[in-house]
Amino acid sequence: MDPSPTPIRPDQPDYLRVLRTFLVNSLVREMQFRGNFVIELLTHAFWFTMQVVLFRVIFGNVSTVNGWSRGEYFGFMATAMILNALMEAFFVPNLANLSELVRTGGLDFALLKPIDTQFLVSFEKLDLGAFVQLLLPSGLLAYSFAQTGHLPTLGEGALYLVLLLLSVAIYYSLMLIFASTSVWLGRNQGLYEFWFYITIFARYPRDIYRGSWAADALRFGFSFVLPILLVVTVPAEVIVGRVFQPRFLAVLVLAAGLCLVVSRWVFHRALRAYGSASS
Repeated sequence: MDPSPTPIRPDQPDYLRVLRTFLVNSLVREMQFRGNFVIELLTHAFWFTMQVVLFRVIFGNVSTVNGWSRGEYFGFMATAMILNALMEAFFVPNLANLSELVRTGGLDFALLKPIDTQFLVSFEKLDLGAFVQLLLPSGLLAYSFAQTGHLPTLGEGALYLVLLLLSVAIYYSLMLIFASTSVWLGRNQGLYEFWFYITIFARYPRDIYRGSWAADALRFGFSFVLPILLVVTVPAEVIVGRVFQPRFLAVLVLAAGLCLVVSRWVFHRALRAYGSASS
């Protein structure tokens, strides 16, 4: 008797090739609406200019903000803008659309594709305007070096990039958790926007949250429980040459790993609870 046939397993997808395909598709889509692409760039440039002008006015009246000089604070601003640009380039347009996929049944087609569903719903649409947006804060970061007189070493630059990746992982995980709730809630716009409300705290250095019991409690909770106050402050401290505390690196590593595991667990729980559009 012939042995039973071995089941044929589909080849594992080449994720880098898939990502390149997403990039090409995004480029084609942007070129179909060039006017919108130009307007998006101009809008980002206007917002960037207003932020820089605002803090130039502030530092025209004070020499430091809780120990951050003008050059150091501009390095902090640049780091926050780079982090936000990376999120907008890869994840914001995709995860913001997850509730719509659930509502319309578009998630059915994602589940049928021979690729990891989380990867697909996280990277399918890339915002190329946000990639171009990275040029402005990169220039601001170079300006901060000129202001502080500190030129980062190769080690500081490498550590800065690692810290940025850890920060992106934390931001992405939180956004994925909030977006996944659309499976149970249907339309979760309010809860999804809660991600933006939480990240508002990261727009200012951790050092400003002091002076009262409420500020101290917020600084502790958003540093060691949910380290939102570390995702921008710690990379910025490294790149502008401020005192770096290694314990914060350990916190970010642990937080990023835990957030990625929890967010994937929540996403898969959501998929198991999902009822297709035809069910």
